[in-house]
Amino acid sequence: MRVVFMGSPAFAVPCLRAVAEVHEVALVVSQPDKPAGRGGQLAAPAVKLAATALGLPVIQPKSARTGELAAALAGSGAELAIVVAYGKILPPAVLGALPRGCLNVHGSILPRYRGAAPVQWAVIHGQPETGVSIMQLDEGMDTGPVLLERRVTIGPDETAGELLERLAPIGAAALLTALAEVVAGTSRAVPQDAAAATHAPMLSKTDGAVDFAGPAREVAARIRGVDPWPGAYAQHKGQPLKLFHARATTAPEALAESPGSVIAIGAHGVEVACGDGFAVTIRELQAAGRKRMTAAQFAAGRGIAVGDVLARAEPAPS
Repeated sequence: MRVVFMGSPAFAVPCLRAVAEVHEVALVVSQPDKPAGRGGQLAAPAVKLAATALGLPVIQPKSARTGELAAALAGSGAELAIVVAYGKILPPAVLGALPRGCLNVHGSILPRYRGAAPVQWAVIHGQPETGVSIMQLDEGMDTGPVLLERRVTIGPDETAGELLERLAPIGAAALLTALAEVVAGTSRAVPQDAAAATHAPMLSKTDGAVDFAGPAREVAARIRGVDPWPGAYAQHKGQPLKLFHARATTAPEALAESPGSVIAIGAHGVEVACGDGFAVTIRELQAAGRKRMTAAQFAAGRGIAVGDVLARAEPAPS
């Protein structure tokens, strides 16, 4: 089948490569190059780089609503568009530009976690499982009928970034199965239960602010859920401190400590008291202008000590 592929980040790359092996990709659509890093040099989206390596034509329209994108799809000769984390809401003209419409690979079990950051919010909310849904796009926000889903368990120490990386090839395999069913005429689109929907809005920098006054499980889940972006952070001695790889303790050991107090440091990490009397163990830390390192290394350099306090940092560090 002749298709158009629309996507931008690394999560979409396994889907592009899998589709290109089985189907004819007439066109790849990705977001424009954007400034990245301290130097602000323009960097191409991961999908554009992968498409170029595969020898596929790429366009990068600034907007999905000017008519340029709909015209490009209509002129591609494709039957179907595949959308994987493209990053823009598609208007009706784009959704209806091809005979078979648009299929989307979404990183949750719909209707849960509709929106831009389903994997991140599933981790932040401490969900035991998530997965990938293949759905037919309509004009709503991830409201279209579902053709196929694959479920996975979320690991107890898994970060959002690690989970995204694990889900990407699962999504690619599920997409190929769904496409085969579309070609064979055996696919079945099941409407979503709107009453069961939850939402996963795009993350902002302030979502990385950690408040140790909350329960330890929620604190640990937030630290993992905002990794790698925007990253978890607290304030330590008036300076921002980034936090990585957290786990809640299983027994109360901080009942007499104020939330945010450092109660122990060892090879396992730094233990910080939380508001419910439990603690979180944070494995790695990074101070402003310094390298990321284990908590033990950070403490050895006198970067942190038992009795120090980690407070909620506002505003978000730049």
